[in-house]
Amino acid sequence: MHDFQCLWVSTACNAFGMQMQNIARGWLIYDMTESPMALTWVMLSFMLPSALFSIAGGVVADRMSKKRIMIISQVLNAAATFILAYITFIGEVTFWHFIILGVFNGAVGSISMPARFAILPEVVGDENLVNASALQTATYNLSRILGPVLAGGLIAFFAAGDTNSTYGVGLVFFIIFGLLLLSALLVIFLEHNGNPKSEPTTLPLEDVREGFKFVRDEKLILGLMILGFAPSAFGTAVNFLLPAFNQDVLGGGPEELGILSAGMGIGALAGSMLLARLGDFNGKGRLMLQAAFGWGVAIALFALTSNLYAAIFFGAFTAFFHNLFGSLNMSITQLATPRYIHGRVMSLTLMINGLMPLGVIPIGAVAEFVGIEAALMFGAAMLVLIVWLLNVLFPSIKQIDRGHQADGANS
Repeated sequence: MHDFQCLWVSTACNAFGMQMQNIARGWLIYDMTESPMALTWVMLSFMLPSALFSIAGGVVADRMSKKRIMIISQVLNAAATFILAYITFIGEVTFWHFIILGVFNGAVGSISMPARFAILPEVVGDENLVNASALQTATYNLSRILGPVLAGGLIAFFAAGDTNSTYGVGLVFFIIFGLLLLSALLVIFLEHNGNPKSEPTTLPLEDVREGFKFVRDEKLILGLMILGFAPSAFGTAVNFLLPAFNQDVLGGGPEELGILSAGMGIGALAGSMLLARLGDFNGKGRLMLQAAFGWGVAIALFALTSNLYAAIFFGAFTAFFHNLFGSLNMSITQLATPRYIHGRVMSLTLMINGLMPLGVIPIGAVAEFVGIEAALMFGAAMLVLIVWLLNVLFPSIKQIDRGHQADGANS
C-alpha cells in the first residue's frame, strides 16, 4: 500500500532523528551541567507546550488536511534542529538554547502528532489498525536500537576522542536535521490528504467542548486515557535519567550510553513484534494490565544493577513491558473512538501525556538530592500502586476482550 509505505518510511526517518537527538542532547546537557534536574527541565520544556496546545492540534486535525499539517510542522522542526546544530557546532550553545528550542518543538509537535495519529486509520482501515500500529511501533523501537548506537558512536568519532567537544555533537545534529527534512519530504508523496469528510459547521471552541464531553461521557475511553498517563508519569523515569544513570552509576561514556539505549530498544522491539504477531487477539485488557505490573517490577530490578551488562538485560525487559503496555493502550483507544472525533481524542491523549512532568519533577528531585537508584525505585513503586488503583476504579478495562469490541465495553 503506497500511502502506508510513505507514512512508514517518514515515521522511520523522524524516529531515528528523534532518538539520535535524545542521546546527543542528553549527553551534552549532562556533560555541561552534571545535574539530573537539568535533564528534567529540558524534558519539561518540550512536554508542557505539548500539553497546553495539543487540544488545539486535535481541532486542527479534524478541520484541515492532515497531510499539510504534517508537512509544515515537520519542516519547522527540521529548521529548529538546523539552528541547534549550528550553534552547537560553533560552540555557542547554552542550557537555555535547549529550553527555548524544546518549547518550540513541543508546540509544533502538539499540532503535528494528532494529525499523524488520526491519519493512520484512514490510510490502513480499522481492520488493519492493530497490525499497522504495531509495525509503526516496531519501526520506532528499531530506531531506539540503532539510533542511540549511531549517535553515541558518531559523537565519539567526530570528536576524535574528546567527547566533551560540542563540535562532534554539532555534526550529529546536522545529520539529524537531514533525517527530519527527509521525513517531511516523504509525506508530500502521500495520495491521501486526510481532509475532513465535511466542512465544519461549528466554531473551534465548540469542537473543543465536544471533545471534552465525549471523553467525560465515555467511561472506558476516560479510563484508558488515565491508565495511559498515570503509570507512565513515573515509569518513564528510566528514559530521562538514563544519561545520569549511565555516567554516575555505571561510569560509562557516550558509547556505553548508546549501547544501553540500544539494549532497551531491543526489548521494546520485541514487545511490538509480539503484539504484531498476536494481531486482534482475545484478552487485550488483561494483558495490558499485566504488562503494566511487569513494567514496574523491571524498573525496580534495573535500579539495582551496577554494571553495564546487567543494566542492558533489565533495561531490555523494562522497555519490553513499557512498549507492550503503551501499544495496547493506544490501539484500543483508537479502535474505540469514532472517526469524526478521532483527532480531538488523540490530542486529549497527548495533552494528558504532556502532564507527565507531574511525576518527573519529584523523581528528578529524588535523583538530585538522594540518588539515581532511589529515584528509579520510587518511580517503580508509584507505577505499581497507580495501576492497582486504576484496576479497582475502572474494572471494565480488564474485561476488554478484542479491540473491535471496545465500544461495547462502554455500555
